[in-house]
Amino acid sequence: MRYVSTRGQAPVLSFEEAMLTGLARDGGLYLPETIPTLSSDEIAALAGKTYEEVAFTIMRPFIGDTFTDDEFRAIIARAYEGFGHDARAPLVQLGANHFLLELFHGPTLAFKDFAMQLIGQLFQAALSRSGKKVTIVGATSGDTGSAAIEAFKGLDNVDVFIMFPHGRVSEVQRRQMTTPPESNVHALALDGDFDDCQARVKDMFNDFDFRDGVGLAGVNSINWARVLAQVVYYFTSAVSLGAPQRKISFTVPTGNFGDVFAGYIAQRMGLPIEQLIVATNQNDILHRALSTGGYVTSGVTPSISPSMDIQVSSNFERALFYAYGGDGKAVAQLMDELKTKGGFQISQGALQALREIFASGRASEDETSATITGMFAHTGEIMCPHTAVAVKVANEQPVTATPMISLSTAHPAKFPDAVEAATGQRPPLPARMADLMDRPERVTRIANDLAAIEALIHERRRA
Repeated sequence: MRYVSTRGQAPVLSFEEAMLTGLARDGGLYLPETIPTLSSDEIAALAGKTYEEVAFTIMRPFIGDTFTDDEFRAIIARAYEGFGHDARAPLVQLGANHFLLELFHGPTLAFKDFAMQLIGQLFQAALSRSGKKVTIVGATSGDTGSAAIEAFKGLDNVDVFIMFPHGRVSEVQRRQMTTPPESNVHALALDGDFDDCQARVKDMFNDFDFRDGVGLAGVNSINWARVLAQVVYYFTSAVSLGAPQRKISFTVPTGNFGDVFAGYIAQRMGLPIEQLIVATNQNDILHRALSTGGYVTSGVTPSISPSMDIQVSSNFERALFYAYGGDGKAVAQLMDELKTKGGFQISQGALQALREIFASGRASEDETSATITGMFAHTGEIMCPHTAVAVKVANEQPVTATPMISLSTAHPAKFPDAVEAATGQRPPLPARMADLMDRPERVTRIANDLAAIEALIHERRRA
């Protein structure tokens, strides 16, 4: 299995090389040269298997000869052994034909754990074998950072620097990043928004002297391994509801487009997905782009669903690559227009290709809160604001015989203020995190300045 850049100018890499590299040297994102497919019989055979068994079947074709079967099975087992539910990603019924896919049973209570716990084990196995050391730099709007720190803390071959927008994540999200005591992890509160954090990470990858000097690696959803890990729960949930004999639809709350793009990969692999619905909050650039064809940034407005407060959705580039028929030059031109002009216009043909796969909707702040209130009153289910965005958009879709699965991406206790305001109930943290608010914090506030960030990383990384 070989991996190519969405911009067409970077070297073709193996799975291990693409995983450890993250962002391609031409600024693009890596994708598999071909997407393996499963027959209907092979998908049907997943029924009744454990999450780990399904994960092996789905991901194995993508990793080539990077790991043996036994090595990869052991990596998967270690990745998910710390989850708080035996099903890993259980389904909960909301209505007659509407289900929640609970993705918050991992160690940091968010869907990012599915990918990050796996990628942590993949990195550890690969680096232990080679003896190399890497410096991981990540940007987070709230959940990626804590999941990355949890996955990589204490590892000898890895230093981790996570940037989050100062004052724009929930207190629980912040403390999950700032309270781990391990010396190889560093939480950086950047003066700016998530798009600023993400832009500085990309700047570091494009500074080749710095990149090569510190052994830079990325674990944001620019990393293909992150997307691959998320493909698995589309299969487990769909098969639980009757796939491949029946089609399934998914509504996905998304800001950076990685989670819903994983659904597209599942569809390309043969999973019979009828609809993939992109659900956005008030920072609705993806909904606007799919509705009008214009991808134009307009600034980030803080919301009660902060993990979706994004205007530059990195993984949308991967979707554009397929929509433009694999034309790397066309994608590179669009990304240059985004950087220099703040936006671009999707061609009519590419827009039609995107609309054949993705539908979209948005939820305002009031609508998000009202959905949390209403679902609690009618079902007793307490959901986080991001989940509520998905449920609101899902409930707007025409009623069909096709089951709808809304992705529940975070535990409500990560956003207690918003949940309490909507339900009158303050969701408690799980027992293992009960003392989170009492743990000492360790954080560095830093200006939105590339040179200052690079200097700090040089200073603090272990030789």
